[in-house]
Amino acid sequence: MSYRAWFQCINEKCGTTYPLNAIVYHCKQCNALLEVRHDMHALARRDAMGWMKLFEDRYKSTQWPYGSGVWGKKEWVLPELKDDNVVSLYEGGTNLFWAERFGKLFGLDDLWIKLCGNTHSGSFKDLGMTVLVSQVKQMISEGAPIKAVACASTGDTSAALAVYCAAAGIQSIVLLPKGKISTAQLVQPIANGALVLQLDTDFDGCMKVVQEITKDETIYLANSMNSLRIEGQKTVGIEIVQQFDWEAPDVIIIPGGNLGNVSALGNGLLMMRDLGLIATLPRIVVAQAQRANPLYRAYQRNFESYEPMQAEKTLASAIQIGHPVSIEKAIRVLKQFNGMVEQATEEELADAAALGDKTGMFNCPHTGVALAAMIKLLKAGKIDKAERVVVISPAHGLKFTDFKVRSHERRLEFPCRYANIPLELPPTVAAVKEALRNALEQRTPPDA
Repeated sequence: MSYRAWFQCINEKCGTTYPLNAIVYHCKQCNALLEVRHDMHALARRDAMGWMKLFEDRYKSTQWPYGSGVWGKKEWVLPELKDDNVVSLYEGGTNLFWAERFGKLFGLDDLWIKLCGNTHSGSFKDLGMTVLVSQVKQMISEGAPIKAVACASTGDTSAALAVYCAAAGIQSIVLLPKGKISTAQLVQPIANGALVLQLDTDFDGCMKVVQEITKDETIYLANSMNSLRIEGQKTVGIEIVQQFDWEAPDVIIIPGGNLGNVSALGNGLLMMRDLGLIATLPRIVVAQAQRANPLYRAYQRNFESYEPMQAEKTLASAIQIGHPVSIEKAIRVLKQFNGMVEQATEEELADAAALGDKTGMFNCPHTGVALAAMIKLLKAGKIDKAERVVVISPAHGLKFTDFKVRSHERRLEFPCRYANIPLELPPTVAAVKEALRNALEQRTPPDA
């Protein structure tokens, strides 16, 4: 069966279309963002049960490239891409963790964490980068003048771009805000051969520069304003539903920075509904750090206005973004999904991340933002305790060990409620026994 996809302007009054092999990031007619559209009539010729069976048969198989969580849904992503041009590191297929102990602390029995950090570069950005780099590889094979792929990043995007470009044999360029990302995130693109440029600015400043340099068609843009990234990231919502035996959860909570992930999540779920795989849509909650919360501020005004802000330094460094490029798409999705936006202070996010760790997780600070937002919404009665809730964990905690060490050593700007400081003892049995006796008598289970 023949399927097609193309770029289309998100401005309904415009609707200009472009082929996916065009080097274009904004509509040339009205300057609005683009999105990938699919021939839904062709896709609907296969019924919902047929799609479910196809996706199940491929899931985590060894059949190239369909064992990937993204490329197992190739017809819904890039149907016209040649298999030889797929650049895949077996992304997706990440586990859905039943956070039973954490949920029960707040009276929630059906809490799940989608561990998107359990992937090759350690974040959900792999889902989008496999699609973008694969399309670039095909464009180069067709004669496009692309010499390198570039992004501005707070860490995770640069890591994903560097590793996928390394696998494809394409040069990557990453622009990072100097001193504002973790050492682990900095070393990833360095190790994978990227040209790393550290700029003395924040993410928004890096974003301005990368948009200018990618006006040169030999340097292709890899940030989420390029909707090819969104196409891969939308599979996270599809996969969550698949892991629940094709039933949508009630609520999905996702951390939001540049907000491409929000529209991606919505796009995947809308495709499932429109093709009959699900009957109802979950509510989407976007969680933002209080120090970088332009979407939350707009939500407080019922989305009647939006104002960029100067993001302040936050422990959730990957979402320290004051002028998100995908805010229009995110607002549109939230309106379609009866969505909410909540914020978390630095203390709230650090405590939520640490408390989650004490119940078996290993959280990045951005997951802490989402968990803190969930706690606040539960306490306010805006999430029902009987609902099935999924929190999307975007990155692996090992990328943020400095945050975790400082938290437990009480070196943050506030006292960490769940700090767990190692005991230094003389090397004697008596000293160890005394420490064990004191610790085990005093220790109590973690509480809210």
